Amino acid sequence: MSNPWGLEATAFEGRTDEFYWLWIVATTTYGVGDVVTTVALLYFEASVGEANALVRVATETFGLGGLVGVKLAVFFLCLGLHVFAIRDTDDPVVVYAPPAVLAVVGAFTTAFNLRLLFG
Repeated sequence: MSNPWGLEATAFEGRTDEFYWLWIVATTTYGVGDVVTTVALLYFEASVGEANALVRVATETFGLGGLVGVKLAVFFLCLGLHVFAIRDTDDPVVVYAPPAVLAVVGAFTTAFNLRLLFG
C-alpha cells in the first residue's frame, strides 16, 4: 500500500491518520483561529496593536495580505520540515514537532487574542 507522501516504508508507515489529524489541528488553531482573532483585534479593537514585530510590519506594509502571507510562510516551512523529517528519521519527536508546535502556538495565541477581544 502506498502512502500519500510517496515515501518508502518508514517506522511511521500506516500512521497517516495521526499526521492528518495533527495538521488539521494545527491548521484550525494556527491557520484559522489565530488569523481570524488577529484580524478581529487589529481591525475592530483600536486599543490593541500587534505584538509580533514581523507580523506588525507585514500588516502595516501589505495589510491583511501581509498577515496571511507571514502565516502561510510559517505554515509551509513547518510542513516542509515535517516532510523532510519523515524521509530522514524514525524519531517521532522530530516528525511530530512541526505540527504540534504550530497547534500549541495557534491555540495559545487564539486564546490570548480572544481574551483581549472579549476581556
